[in-house]
Amino acid sequence: MSAAPHYPFTAIVGMDDLRLGLLLNAVSPAVGGVLVRGEKGTAKSTAVRALAALMPDVDVVPGCRFSCAPGSPDPACPDGPHEAGTGVARPARMVELPVGASEDRLVGALDIERALADGVKAFEPGLLADAHRGVLYVDEVNLLHDHLVDLLLDAAAMGASYVEREGVSVRHAARFLLVGTMNPEEGELRPQLLDRFGLTVEVAASREPDQRVEVVRRRLAYDDDPAAFAARWADEEAALRERIVAARALLPQVTLGDAALRQIAATCAAFEVDGMRADIVMARTATALAAWAGRTDVTSDDVRQAALLALPHRRRRNPFDAPGLDEDKLDETLEEFGGGDDDPDPGPDGPGGGGPGGGGVPPQGGEPDAAPEEPPAPAPAPSPGGGAPEQAPVKAAEPFRTKMLSVPGLGEGAAGRRSRARTEHGRTTGARRPQGALTKLHLAATVQAAAPHQRARGRSGPGLVVRRDDLRQATREGREGNLVLFVVDASGSMAARQRMGAVKGAVLSLLLDAYQRRDKVGLVTFRGSSADLALPPTSSVDAAAARLEQLPTGGRTPLAAGLLKAHDVLRVERLRDPARRPLLVVVTDGRATGGPEPVALAARAAGLHASEGTASVVVDCETGPVRLGMAGELARDLGGTAVTLDELRADAIAGLVRDVRATTGRAA
Repeated sequence: MSAAPHYPFTAIVGMDDLRLGLLLNAVSPAVGGVLVRGEKGTAKSTAVRALAALMPDVDVVPGCRFSCAPGSPDPACPDGPHEAGTGVARPARMVELPVGASEDRLVGALDIERALADGVKAFEPGLLADAHRGVLYVDEVNLLHDHLVDLLLDAAAMGASYVEREGVSVRHAARFLLVGTMNPEEGELRPQLLDRFGLTVEVAASREPDQRVEVVRRRLAYDDDPAAFAARWADEEAALRERIVAARALLPQVTLGDAALRQIAATCAAFEVDGMRADIVMARTATALAAWAGRTDVTSDDVRQAALLALPHRRRRNPFDAPGLDEDKLDETLEEFGGGDDDPDPGPDGPGGGGPGGGGVPPQGGEPDAAPEEPPAPAPAPSPGGGAPEQAPVKAAEPFRTKMLSVPGLGEGAAGRRSRARTEHGRTTGARRPQGALTKLHLAATVQAAAPHQRARGRSGPGLVVRRDDLRQATREGREGNLVLFVVDASGSMAARQRMGAVKGAVLSLLLDAYQRRDKVGLVTFRGSSADLALPPTSSVDAAAARLEQLPTGGRTPLAAGLLKAHDVLRVERLRDPARRPLLVVVTDGRATGGPEPVALAARAAGLHASEGTASVVVDCETGPVRLGMAGELARDLGGTAVTLDELRADAIAGLVRDVRATTGRAA
């Protein structure tokens, strides 16, 4: 049974910026791919998969697994050498890279046993070989493991993939159009990979009822009969495909004049983007926009549109800044450097319009570095749980670099940068028999295992006779990411504006540290008479920072409720991801009020965490000349460590134990 046709590209409702970004890459793959950011359910994956059907066919050498061009075959192709000649045409491939793919699946697998025993390079190509001269699509690219990100970065930078196993190496060309989709709520991309995407577009579901109705109507029609729905849009698809071919043919004739180049350079300088890649991407994008519009000259409108597509993700200064450009500043720069005679707002006949798939200017936010004025605080409202009245949220103090907190022992969780763990990458610490496919050969251990059997195996020449039982897998130690669960006291005892601002600044600093160390984070708050899960565990520190900024304070201090809520969250997360070890960070002054025996109840709740060996740290927020030391008592009940706000700073004079103490008997 043949697979159902993809949803037609031209049948996508709205999403003009998304379609334009994809089409510009189809016209000029040198633009460097596109990153599609947006909430779930916004047709990101649908649009990317629909693009594959519009890509022009490619000519390849018959039988070559690496898609060599017949006119200029790769001289180092593992299937070569090939003689230049005529090839066969096939559709351009769109290869999907699963988030959980192995390294061998991405770059290919080399048979180490045959390489050592027979000297034969038996190589099975991976996804990078399949994607050569096509599209490599990564859904949820922000969740991709770090070691796969490193391999993608290397291939994108060099246009080739290298597979090396203990001195035996294979190289093949790997030039592809990189397209990724992501939901920012699930975490951000590493800056190095973010910069590799030529363009970025933001997508969101339409708030117009008529447009939403049309989306549902078309989707239902496609689900009822995909073939008939695709046939209805066949003419529009054919017209769009012809336009792409025509734009590709026109592209070499497009002139990028000195005036446009000066505008590009001035714009990149004005927005202080790092490096020169932004200038190059903007130049290629502006050229592709002109070709897409059927022109041979690049206008100021093309440069403006190129900036809105190529610069927002490069403008991001830290994980809590929203991508975006100040469009007023952009227009001023373009006008100052020669753009004053052009209309800065392209209309329907501008570079993004006039034909199927055209797009307009991406909606952008204001200048991310410009903080809005803080509104006056409203009068305090009575607290629902009694105690001090509720205070309006206060702004967090400036974040700082924190000391590293880590979970003791040796874990086996997802790759990250916090706690010690057994990983596929890192320093070699030993060897073991491989479990499944061999990925990292320990050469010395393999030779040592094979050496005693050489006479029995009839070795007569210089070569070593190696059997599969001799092979040894290298065991390596690196770092893992953890689940950092914040339990934040938002009670009246914390409500002094200056004090709560400092507390929020400390949590924000720890969130920034968690982002850099590739952790998951969660946020529990307690005040009044109860505790709330303000943010379920997620990879998005942006979401945690937003919840923290909106956190009101006031009321009594139900410390036990906060610890019990954290216990429930960690219990569920252990079932979902047992390999990811938790780190509990309790931010409080240690006071417990409200209800019968609140201090004893809090101690018993802390004992639950201690009995399960949860690594924990208490950030002591108590201030003033007289201190009760209750946060230290809480840390002892948890079996963890207490640190003050001052000690949390990386440049603090006071020392801090790096590994958070856990209860005696916790398995290493």
